[in-house]
Amino acid sequence: MADTPITLRLTIADPVPGVRYSLQKDDAPFEPVTASEAPLSFDVPIRLSADNRFLGPFVRREGPVRRFVYIRIGTAAGDHAAGPLSRRAKIDIHDIPPALLDQARAGRTLEVVLPGRGQDGSPACATVRPVSAWRAL
Repeated sequence: MADTPITLRLTIADPVPGVRYSLQKDDAPFEPVTASEAPLSFDVPIRLSADNRFLGPFVRREGPVRRFVYIRIGTAAGDHAAGPLSRRAKIDIHDIPPALLDQARAGRTLEVVLPGRGQDGSPACATVRPVSAWRAL
């Protein structure tokens, strides 16, 4: 069985206005955008293998199981005027329930909503835990 292309939507509920965000493709920023007050979404094209392995240039790996996608922030997203603000947010995807992956195979987009700010009000970074669970759109 061939790999199935699916789409994961990463929505940042409350990004920091004026800060640049992008996905990380391979090891570089991909299609950076500057945030406003509105939620910010990134659609991530992924390939899903028959045994539910996540594949493609947006997928990062850590150990035998953990798979994730990076959102780059500030200078990491290519905004060289951002000064010392250079971060990445790590979004886990290895724990998406198999029933949702089946829906993605059927053509539905899977979305997760993420917090955009840390406790100090600056952009959330490191491993970012969802505000709400993955869902099929």
